[in-house]
Amino acid sequence: MIEIGSHHQRLPLASSAKLTVYVVDDDAAVLGSLRFLLETDGFAVRTFRNATALLNATNPPRADCYVIDYKMPDINGIELARRLRQSDVDTPVILITGYPDGHISARAAAAGIKDVILKPLLDESLAKCICHAIQDRRGH
Repeated sequence: MIEIGSHHQRLPLASSAKLTVYVVDDDAAVLGSLRFLLETDGFAVRTFRNATALLNATNPPRADCYVIDYKMPDINGIELARRLRQSDVDTPVILITGYPDGHISARAAAAGIKDVILKPLLDESLAKCICHAIQDRRGH
């Protein structure tokens, strides 16, 4: 058993290995911040500067959870989630955005994304959201 969350509420997950989170964001500062935050919380993290980099990196991508920015120059986060689903990837996706609109949650849900988190409020809520998404997928 590992526990996620070193500096705030710990969230236990039944596993003997680190959970892997792939983070996709075109902003290098955000990528660095999220890598630091998630590694501090005990996750293994792999970062990608855009959707194309993720899609070209692995086939199919292997992660326990994806954290994907909505607004990116090549492919937006919702379209990336659709493409992952078309590749039979059922890994949970959490969409992060600094550009919320009234319909983003509905569009995200249609692409199989349950959670949308607003930037910059990504502190402990992101780690909790990741853990809950993985637990839901595993049926816990």
